[in-house]
Amino acid sequence: MSGTGTDTGAVPEQVVVIGAGIAGLAAAHRLLQRGARVTVLEAGNRVGGKLLPGEIAGVRVDLGAESLLARRPEAVALARETGLADLLQPPATATASIWTRGALRPMPKGHVMGVPGTAAALAGVLSDEGLARIERDADLPRTEVGDDVAVGTYVAGRLGREVVDRLVEPLLGGVYAGDAYRLSMRSAVPQLFEAARHHDSLTEAVRAIQARTAGTQQTGPVFMGIEGGVGRLPLAVADAVRARGGEILTGTPVTELRREAGAGWRVVAGRRVLRADAVVVATPAPAAADLLAAESPGAAAELRAVEYASMALITLAYRRADAAALPEGSGFLVPPVDGRSIKASTFASRKWGWIAEEDPDVVVVRTSVGRYGETEILDREDAELVDLSRRDLREATGLAAAPLQTRVTRWTNGLPQYPVGHHARVARVREHVAKLRGLAVCGAVYDGVGVPACIASAYAAVDQLGGDLRAVQQLTAHPVQSLHGGAGE
Repeated sequence: MSGTGTDTGAVPEQVVVIGAGIAGLAAAHRLLQRGARVTVLEAGNRVGGKLLPGEIAGVRVDLGAESLLARRPEAVALARETGLADLLQPPATATASIWTRGALRPMPKGHVMGVPGTAAALAGVLSDEGLARIERDADLPRTEVGDDVAVGTYVAGRLGREVVDRLVEPLLGGVYAGDAYRLSMRSAVPQLFEAARHHDSLTEAVRAIQARTAGTQQTGPVFMGIEGGVGRLPLAVADAVRARGGEILTGTPVTELRREAGAGWRVVAGRRVLRADAVVVATPAPAAADLLAAESPGAAAELRAVEYASMALITLAYRRADAAALPEGSGFLVPPVDGRSIKASTFASRKWGWIAEEDPDVVVVRTSVGRYGETEILDREDAELVDLSRRDLREATGLAAAPLQTRVTRWTNGLPQYPVGHHARVARVREHVAKLRGLAVCGAVYDGVGVPACIASAYAAVDQLGGDLRAVQQLTAHPVQSLHGGAGE
């Protein structure tokens, strides 16, 4: 993979990037570093996609994704390259909880996305029966994972459903807003999938992962934030793109993408017609399917089959004096099996020091609602979502005060789902796209939903346009694991 370097492999002279989320912006930035002329076309009225800075009660906050996985290099490196180095901050606390079986319980350690290396790792979260079921794993015959398998199905078969329902499900739900019994282990938890292929017992596989991780002696924080919000990253990248001579047009939906006779591409956006040597499609799957339908119907058909989950973030600001009931830590996760309305809460003022510093008298809390297949809750009015959040927060923490201000941010079809076989679908999409010279795709739908995964996908797309397929092949075979940032969304 090209990683964080600025390799100078030849790229086409004139490139159009469709989509100004973090993947499209990262692709544009890398292309400009390699000497291309770039135009970015964005249908919406802003750049940044799922990264959205905002404010509440005079305090800057994120209204979308709020942390960057720092154990992958791409996102932190891009932040540094675009002038944000001095603003990178680790979480002030990484101590999280899980609200399950009627109480807030410390988030266990010693697991891989909720899958433990020993039963003792989940003591306090699981029942005695659930812990005893984990112990049986060592005596069970080997379970083959084949080409892919659902995380929940495989883990429940080895360790019992309680592990999945009480821990794996809320952790994966925080990343994908998905259903653990549908999600692909190969795509969503590739580290675990690889280990499970080489070990007879699942707990043994987890211990092997843990030993390997310990052996690498990784230092530094697992996650990073940005002072003022992670939503500042795409704005900084956009500024860097413009500073290098790139053009970014918002409110400019692309209505047609066709190959020119001979070579090159014709891109129609409203009344504007652009001609380019190459195109990077960095949009969600439905828009990408529409764009590719004429020239790559096979890729379009695969992309149309991708499903999405919708969610909403509810941000609440309290007077500090009214929020004394809030416990320590960064927040908590909520297993769906407990039947609560919210799926997580982040104590943002506790998690990010810069929020507390901006106004020490304001405490910001975030909750999230919505998972794959849930539509009823997201059809409710904003005020009702606020009421549901306040009710659950009161029951979980004792926080009963009325907030100073609230904001509801809806992410309709915000998170692509990675069901069993997703890796094969991505491979088929790229196989179709590879038949068309000067075309590449990137974004959350392909190789991981986290910010570093989207940037890695963008860099691989740029490499592909330069004739280097190694990064695309590596990502297709080994997606980027997107971890849960402690508590919350």
